[in-house]
Amino acid sequence: MSEFDAVLFDAGDTLIRLAGSGETLLHRAAADLGMAPLDPGEVADVWKRVLDRSSTAEEMAKGRDLSEDKHHDVWTALYRSAGAEQLAEGLSEKLYARTVAAESWEAFPDTVPTLRALRDRGTKIGIVSDTGFDIRPAMERLGIMAYVDTVVMSFQHGMCKPATPVFLAACDALEVDPARTLFVGDNPLTDSGAIAVGMHAFLLPRPAATGPRGLRHVVSLV
Repeated sequence: MSEFDAVLFDAGDTLIRLAGSGETLLHRAAADLGMAPLDPGEVADVWKRVLDRSSTAEEMAKGRDLSEDKHHDVWTALYRSAGAEQLAEGLSEKLYARTVAAESWEAFPDTVPTLRALRDRGTKIGIVSDTGFDIRPAMERLGIMAYVDTVVMSFQHGMCKPATPVFLAACDALEVDPARTLFVGDNPLTDSGAIAVGMHAFLLPRPAATGPRGLRHVVSLV
């Protein structure tokens, strides 16, 4: 008999990620504006500044995943400060639209097979994600939602992981005991909230550029 009745997953960089490179998104956003192709070097410089600044304590403290409006405002401001508007006027808004579009996301190769294997074992499946926009359309498009029983998103609750209520909300929706729930994520700072409510946690290393995410290990734990 399994030790776990349910498995909860983080979403971004655990089950799904933005497809392609940030530079590709920038080029596509420029095309949406009807612009001629941008200089690749300038695009790379802008995206590097986005990446460098997006994970700083200052940016993380702006609460970008607490509401849809906040998510839009914080990210478009970041794109502007990184130089997107110097490449093309209006590019920040188009880039934001690209990053939240369902077609801009991809599943890791082992995401759906892992979820299918868990479902075949009778395991309940949930997602707890820090996100400022609705990720369900992307997951529906990728075939993930067919195996998911509940999705808890931070912007709906006005709080982010590691706040314990979001983890407990998922357990309540699945009608499972946290002690019999496994959480799978990739961030020890935020996903540690699962441990605080009595769950077991399995943290993945940083994803490789290509190939499976390593989710097969989850099935062996269940």
